[in-house]
Amino acid sequence: MEKLYGDVVRSGDVDRLGEYEVTEESIVAFAVQWDPQWFHVDPGAAGDGPFGGLIASGIQTMAILQKLAVEAVFGKFHILCGKELTDVRFRQPVRPGSVISGTMTTTTVRPEPDRGRVLVGYDAELTDKNSGVVLTAVMAVYMLLPDTP
Repeated sequence: MEKLYGDVVRSGDVDRLGEYEVTEESIVAFAVQWDPQWFHVDPGAAGDGPFGGLIASGIQTMAILQKLAVEAVFGKFHILCGKELTDVRFRQPVRPGSVISGTMTTTTVRPEPDRGRVLVGYDAELTDKNSGVVLTAVMAVYMLLPDTP
């Protein structure tokens, strides 16, 4: 597939993300490497904890957002680089068996033709089809404009 340039992005565009199923194994494996807190790595102890069971790391939830964003949106474009990720809110825990999806809504499109790029802002939302919104965030990336060397 031929990649698109940032000149086709419009404020108000809404992109639907694919799905990602979260398993107990993926929660534990991620947490062992990146966030080894007991409520992420020990199902037995987590069952007696404040969340009533194992939950995914917030960092894992952000990684799921990035994966789904690349697959559904960023992978279609000539991306130069990410600029920022702000206002991240963990709305509720992600648990084993969660099926995560969501949307990305384009909020800003600021061309910088002298630099051959456009800054594109997004409001991102992840939802668990069983329990509702699990994460919201604001993202911005630079995309190339056509005829950029």
